[in-house]
Amino acid sequence: MNIIKLSAIDSTNLYLKKLASENTLENFTVVVAEYQTKGRGQMGTKWLSLKAKNLTFSILVRVEKFKIEQQFYLSMAISLGILNVLSGKVQLPLFIKWPNDILAVKDKVAGVLIENNIGGCFIKHSIVGIGLNVNQEIFSNELENVTSLKIITGQTFNLDEVLLEIVNSIKRYVQFIEEKKLKELKKIYLKSLYKMNKPSMFKDKNNITFLGKIIDVDENGRLVLELENETIRKFNLKEIRFANH
Repeated sequence: MNIIKLSAIDSTNLYLKKLASENTLENFTVVVAEYQTKGRGQMGTKWLSLKAKNLTFSILVRVEKFKIEQQFYLSMAISLGILNVLSGKVQLPLFIKWPNDILAVKDKVAGVLIENNIGGCFIKHSIVGIGLNVNQEIFSNELENVTSLKIITGQTFNLDEVLLEIVNSIKRYVQFIEEKKLKELKKIYLKSLYKMNKPSMFKDKNNITFLGKIIDVDENGRLVLELENETIRKFNLKEIRFANH
């Protein structure tokens, strides 16, 4: 496994993206930084992390003949790969909050940002950025519903060991895509989805609160909700959020 370690960088995703554009990299090449100055989450949100306390890294993932319309399956594989490792380290219930945040009960412990390199109707490779709160115990007051492995367990974790475990776990879940076991992968993902089949309060992009129940995630990664009047609606990222998050 090719692991590139950096002390500080603006963004591991940006670094790996540039590296991949200039070189032919081994699949699952990893760039890990002790500190990121411009770490990002979904839709440009910031990822704040203390130096050498957490894992901030990016992985290059290449799947042969991976169609653009199947891209959300990679999101499923990545989040399940992380969840699988964390479930062996904490006793609290863990969930995937759509699309791919990892929650311990209702507090965020990890986030994912996937950027795809497209060629024709296929994804040539993906740059998967992961931020995992490991040994950090104090967070900015701006951040609500955030936790870390150390806060949950009281233990200090070896970052290199956790990194290797997560990359190897992600490899196993990416195999589902390579072996075309997409239905099986989705079934496991939905089983771990936060508030699946449970009536919950949501807010739409106009800040209007409504009651709905998550019943599925469609092929394009859209969240499928059954509303109070039993109609079905689909939502893209940033069109909907939980009212209490």
